Formats: sequence, C-alpha cells, structure tokens
Amino acid sequence: MSKIILITGGSDGIGAVTAQLAAEQGYIVCINYRQNHIAANKVVEAINVSGGQAYAFQADISSENEVVDMFAAIDAQVGRMTALVNNAGIIESQQKLVDMSAERLQKVFAVNVVGSFLCAREAIKRMSVRNGGNGGSIVNISSMASRLGSPFEYIDYAATKGAIDSMTVGLSKEVAEENIRVNVVRPGTIYTDIHGKAGEPARVERVKAFIPMKRGGQPDEVAKAILWLLSDDASYVTGATLDVAGGR
Repeated sequence: MSKIILITGGSDGIGAVTAQLAAEQGYIVCINYRQNHIAANKVVEAINVSGGQAYAFQADISSENEVVDMFAAIDAQVGRMTALVNNAGIIESQQKLVDMSAERLQKVFAVNVVGSFLCAREAIKRMSVRNGGNGGSIVNISSMASRLGSPFEYIDYAATKGAIDSMTVGLSKEVAEENIRVNVVRPGTIYTDIHGKAGEPARVERVKAFIPMKRGGQPDEVAKAILWLLSDDASYVTGATLDVAGGR
C-alpha cells in the first residue's frame, strides 16, 4: 500500500523540510499551499528530481469548500491518504491585545484553528477503517507559544496553538478505535521566516539566551520529530505532545 501524505503549508519552512524528509522515507507527498505556487512547485520539483513523487495542491484551508475540493483532487490524482501534517498557519505583526482588531483575530483563528479542524475531518473520512480506509496518522503542529502565551507579541497566535493542543487530545480519543493516531509537535524558537512575518526577523537571536540549550532550532529537527510520530516506530503513541524546543 502506498504511503500518501498531505502537508498543509508545505511550500516553505518546516513544511517544506518535512515534505523532503517524507519523500526520502517513501511517502508520496502532497503539498498544500495558499498563494506561493512558485515555492510549492520548487519543493515538488526537488522531490521529483530526486526520485520521489510529489504534487502541489492550492487551497485556502480556512475555506470549507476549498478544503473539500482539495481532498477530492488528491483522491482523484494520487489516492487515499494515510498521513496528514496540519502545518499551515499564519501570524500577524507583534501587538498587544488592546490593539488587535476583530478582523485580525477572526483571520488568525480561521486559518490556524478552523483550517486544521477541516483538514483533520476530511483526512479521517479517508483513513478510518470504518469508512473502508486502512488507518493513518495525523500530526498537528502547535507551538511552545501555546504554553508561554507570547505576551506583548501575539497572544492570538498562542491561543490558536492552545486550541490545537486541546484538539489533539480530544480527537486522538475519538478516532483511536478507527486505527488513526493523532499527536502534536510543539516547536520552540526555530530559524524560519515566521519571525519576519511577525515583524522581528532576528527574534531567534534575541531570545536564544532564554533557551536552556542556548540556541534556536533548525526546521529539520522539527521535521524529524514529525516523521517519527507518523511512523510505525510510534505505533503505540497517540494523544501525545512532543516539544521540540531546546528544553524551554
């Protein structure tokens, strides 16, 4: 049986590195992207040139119709998926809550929370042994911000990741008997462009002194944790939270 994985937000950062590692481990890789088709196609091309098999699918995961259409396209073009990485997420510029608009809050929660729920829902429909599937594994990508709260910076983003943590616990229990495992990885301060999107490109350098290991993490360190949770080596692991944060 082919191993088919969907990685949302797979065109850059942790998602892109996870896609490359998944391909190396024998997965057929489906990359979701919202806008940056050039970056998504570069990841796909790199995997295909290396002898893997990858596809790119455009969808705004905050839109139910687009999520449903994306999963239908994967069914038709690739096959029934066996793994999902809920990686897509957005962050806005650093602000205190007193300055945040309702529009900002709705946008961040729509992508980070609703989008992850929608993708998990559609994946479960295909993985569940009750629906004729062969089981599967879901890894949600949270953040240490969910525990630390990110005061004065982006407590809205932190709150969405807290929701992902709770979703993982509940969903893992809902689908355990359907041969689906659900776990969550919480990256700490990682060298990706998310910090630039929040308005502080050099944030890792500013805060690394507060990390017990005294350094930021690399995307591949997170990707390896994700792939372990997806693998048969973690066959008795569900509902777990794996912090990849240098001890923070």
